[in-house]
Amino acid sequence: MSPGLDLADLERVAGWLLAARRVLCITGAGVSADSGLPTYRGIGGLYEDSATEDGMPIEEALSGPMLLRRPELTWRHIAAIERACRGARPNRAHEVLAALEQRLPALWVLTQNVDGLHRAAGTQKLIEIHGTVHDLVCTGCGARRRVPDYDGLAIPPRCPQCDALVRPDVVLFGEWLPPAAYQQLELESARGFDLVISAGTTSAFPYIAAPVLSARRAGHPTVEINPGDTEVSAACTVRLRSGAAAAFDALWKTLEARL
Repeated sequence: MSPGLDLADLERVAGWLLAARRVLCITGAGVSADSGLPTYRGIGGLYEDSATEDGMPIEEALSGPMLLRRPELTWRHIAAIERACRGARPNRAHEVLAALEQRLPALWVLTQNVDGLHRAAGTQKLIEIHGTVHDLVCTGCGARRRVPDYDGLAIPPRCPQCDALVRPDVVLFGEWLPPAAYQQLELESARGFDLVISAGTTSAFPYIAAPVLSARRAGHPTVEINPGDTEVSAACTVRLRSGAAAAFDALWKTLEARL
């Protein structure tokens, strides 16, 4: 068992899961790290705190305004993110969450990750709040398509129907969250959650920290799975100081005798 995992804490979390009617698990880049993906800043440490080779902060290169002004520059960095995701497979954290969805009354996953690994693992109650690199949308006619990867894709791509710029359906810096995903989050949050788990995220964005803080104010248990301290650590009832894959695997083994 990972040094950051305590059997008593795992038993507590397992009990809360089995008693809960509605569970929310919030996931960040740390959940995909065990699939070999780098932990990105913003969309996805691929760049850590350094500027890009273009001499600008990654927040500027991967921004909505830059996509419109210099699409070839923004697309170059988007393609680097997609290459980092290519060939990655769901890890134990993704697998356990998908299995728990099948066993519990209602378990939702709110993910900031754009790699599509939760969907690949079989999670259906999924809110991809930052979108996914696999969905492309035309900025002109709105035509959409899903692609497995960017192999053979012209950079930047143009729409075959109207020749307008095509972009991935992800949230770039300086852009609003997708209305449908945000409305789904608001709807499910209004229905309430008996247990909120935050895994592999620093919870730097207010809409990511909010469900944890709301659950704590309402007196519901909150759990954090993260080796380090984050914005919501002080609000969590139990902290499992471990990587996500190891923590979810240990949690599943703890639940096995009860499920």
